[in-house]
This record gives sequence, C-alpha cells and structure tokens, in this order.
Amino acid sequence: MTLPSVPLSDIDLSSETFWTAPRDWRFGAFKTLRDESPFQFFEEFVPEDSLFPRGPGYRALTRHEDIWHVSRNPQLFCSGNGSNIGDLPVEINEFFGSMINMDDPKHFRLRSIVSKGFTPKEITALEESVRVRSAAVIDRMFERFPERSCDFVREVAALMPLQIICDMMGIPESDEEMIFNWTNTILGVGDPEYVGSFEDLVRVGGEIFNYALALGEERKKNPGSDIASVMMSAEVDGERLTAQEFGSFFILLVVAGNETTRTAIAHGMRELTLHPDQRALWFGDFETHTKTAVEEIVRYATPVIHFRRTATADTEINGQPIKQGEKVVMFYQSGNRDERVFGNPDSFDITRPLSPAQVGFGAGGPHFCLGANLARREIAVMFDEIRRRVPTLGITGDPAYLQSSFINGIKRMQCAW
Repeated sequence: MTLPSVPLSDIDLSSETFWTAPRDWRFGAFKTLRDESPFQFFEEFVPEDSLFPRGPGYRALTRHEDIWHVSRNPQLFCSGNGSNIGDLPVEINEFFGSMINMDDPKHFRLRSIVSKGFTPKEITALEESVRVRSAAVIDRMFERFPERSCDFVREVAALMPLQIICDMMGIPESDEEMIFNWTNTILGVGDPEYVGSFEDLVRVGGEIFNYALALGEERKKNPGSDIASVMMSAEVDGERLTAQEFGSFFILLVVAGNETTRTAIAHGMRELTLHPDQRALWFGDFETHTKTAVEEIVRYATPVIHFRRTATADTEINGQPIKQGEKVVMFYQSGNRDERVFGNPDSFDITRPLSPAQVGFGAGGPHFCLGANLARREIAVMFDEIRRRVPTLGITGDPAYLQSSFINGIKRMQCAW
C-alpha cells in the first residue's frame, strides 16, 4: 500500500470528518504525525448537545516507543481520570469501564479478583467450548444460507466470540441477540446507526447492569462451573466483588470481549481474501504460522484505536515536556504502523516476527488486556475451522465500517463460498 502524503496542517484527530475520510488517507496522516509531530496537541471536540464541558485538549502519541513508555509507567500516567478522551465523572467512567478506568490500589484489587476467572485452568477449560462453538457457527452458516452467501460479520465474526462470552458467564442462548444489540450500542457511539444520544448510552448501560446484577445474585445462590460463579465466589485478602463491581465488569467483559475479537476476525478474513498468497501460506502449514498470523491480524486490524492516560506529575516523553494533568492519548493504530519498529508496516505479512510486539492488546503494564490469550485462541480456532471446512470462503463486498474514532469496527461485509 502506498500512502498519500498528508500535510500536518490538514490533520485534526478531533474532527468527525477525519474519521470518515478514506482509510489510506488516515494512515497517511498518522505517518505525517509520526514523522513530523509525534506529540501533536489537539483541541477536544464536544457535540453541541453534550452534557459535559469541553476538556483542555490532549497530546496524540503516535510512535510505538512512546505508547510503550506510557503504558509501562502507570504511576506517571494514570487511568483513573478516564481512558477515553473526553472528561466524564469518575462514577460514569467506572460504571462503563470498570477496571480500565482505575488505578492502584483499586485496580489491583479488582483485577486480582476477576483474574481468578482467567487463570490458565479456566482458559483451558474454555478451549473445548471455543472449538465446539466455531464448528457450530460453520454448521449454522451452511444450514441457513444454501445460496452460499451471507454477512460475514453477523454470521461468523460476531457470533462465535459472543457465544463464548455467554458460555463464560452462563448466559442462556435465548439472550444472545439482546447481548449483541447492547454491545453494538455501547461501542457504536458516534455512529448514527447505533446510538443517537448520551441518554441512549446511559439507558442501555442501565439495562446491561441490571441484567448483570440479577445474574450475579443467581450465581451467588446457585453457583455453577461458569466464570461468573468463579468470580462471585473469589476472594482476595478476604474481599469479594461487590454487586456494583460485578455489574460494571460484566459491561466491560460482554462489550470488550465480544467486539474486539469480532473486529479482528472480520479484518483478518478481509486481508486473507485480498492477499491470497498469505492465505495459501498460512492454510498450507497452519500450525507453523498460526502464532505469527494471529499477531499480524491483531496488529493490522488494531481493534481499539486509542486509549488515554493523564500525567500525574510534570515529566517528559522522549524529551517532550508533559505537564501534570495533561492528557496523552496512545493511538495504537498508529503505533502498530510505525516504520521505526515494523518493516513495511502497511503490508499484511503473516510471517512477521513476534518481536517487537504489536500493541493491539495494549503495550504492557497493568492494563494489558486480561483476555488477550482467549482472544488469540478464538481467532486461531475460527480460521482453522474455515480452513478445514470452507476453504473457498472469501469476502465479496466492501466493508461497512463503524463510524468511530475508538473502535476500528466493521458492521457488515458480504462473503461467499
């Protein structure tokens, strides 16, 4: 891919029009920022009907090294003021973001408890579910679409991760559609197809939270083998999850655990269709290339575009002075295309070395994605199922991208086999 040259003066990461511009133009803009102004300051955009005042602006971190530095130094760059660019009350941040919007010791306590549900033992127990669910997705596709064409996102990429989350939490199959619609609304902020106002977001958040409270109470009374039961009974230093904590973590899990893997699988299938040589290489020797192929899919897709941190003291990043209270926004999508780190970063290469690491799951530190290994496993198993059972499947239509500066999502994308 040859990127267009984008003048620095034309770049405004806070503008809605930036995020609806052609994708190669946006990648060209990030290259300009990396090369010419890796700590560029931007004013914040606030909609006219916003309930919250305009924030003080932020510095955009676009180089891999700087993103890594901030992620690995949580004492200097905190999450408790929010991980999204705009300023929201702490209560709202923690309600929707759970531990991703917390600092230690609160973050450490909550992560220590919920991680009991993500031990190697628990993830290993889920592996059979991942395999069974992936096979069922293909079975269902064959059964429902005898014409051999369907929406890949809805019928394949979204379905299996959603079902795995439901399996993990003991959610009945009859509620899957409801969970799917909730996640679209929460992460669809900014896309008129999914959400029209902040009030819509709050309403849906309340619906998920109330559902989670009822689920948590049921697991306390009648524990099972699902992760919800493990988390509700887990103790760290004599403390358990409160109802509020379980409800907010549930929102984080069903939204982040579903959407990000869905996005990676959708982008991965598109790239394998566009690059048949890479597809043939991977599918021809699946076990050899799976580890690097999965990391390359996550790097290339970068499902979460950015996260924010706030400086807790006057400091610097690679010589750039940062004042206490200043916002820094880590643009993972740019860090994963940094020419200083990755050779030919705009090419899709399933043999790309694992080191240096891509930052699609975060760049280390205490907020590194808790479900990264599960996501890797889901991506690998889903493509193995496609390779073995429907090797001619390919993308046949242009993707309908989510209108978002936060999630690099695909809403719809036709496939055929």
